Amino acid sequence: SSGINAEYGGITTIPFEFPLTTKTTRPLYDTYHGVFVSIQYTLKAEIRRGYLSKPIFKQLEFVVAAGKVPKAPDQPEIPFLITPESLENITHTRTVPKFRFSGKLDRAVCDIEKPLAGHIILESSAKPIKSIEIQLVRVETCGCAEGYAKDATEIQNVQIADGDIIRNVPIPIHMVFPKLFTCVTTATNNFKIEFEVNLVIVLEDDHLITENFPIKLYRPED
Repeated sequence: SSGINAEYGGITTIPFEFPLTTKTTRPLYDTYHGVFVSIQYTLKAEIRRGYLSKPIFKQLEFVVAAGKVPKAPDQPEIPFLITPESLENITHTRTVPKFRFSGKLDRAVCDIEKPLAGHIILESSAKPIKSIEIQLVRVETCGCAEGYAKDATEIQNVQIADGDIIRNVPIPIHMVFPKLFTCVTTATNNFKIEFEVNLVIVLEDDHLITENFPIKLYRPED
């Protein structure tokens, strides 16, 4: 041996581990891929091969699930009733077709590992129904003392009904929170990541009825 550590042909596995800690007092946050806010953790490996060979680098993202709470917070249901009179930003309800929808979301504070659930019931509608959809929206706020910018963008859209549905029959609401594109609801001095759900009802003449529900995501301890 020449005294230099050398690895020969074949596959050599070198185990390693390290604690996930921060250099500051700030905690670790969930991995999150957003539009204006992103939180990513990467691992970089380097192999140095001597003077005549360039080093080899490899970088890999890994996912962090932080922000666990020891006890599940209160999870109130969100009952709703949607009629022309309940809609906001409508000055002349006489121009809006008559309709009545009721239902509920099972909780306003949601375990991120479990699907959002609930139901909607079409009690009556003067116009046939074309589609009913559930939209998951992220609301990102970022900035500093000079000013903040707040933007809402759609993460995913799930159609839960197609066509003119039967009256007075509960239609299930079921939506899985997608990994990477959602995280626990987060608020810091420099940014906030919040989430909302839109219930979108499309009538046959393409008239849109939208109801908005702010929700809070959390992750319980194992």
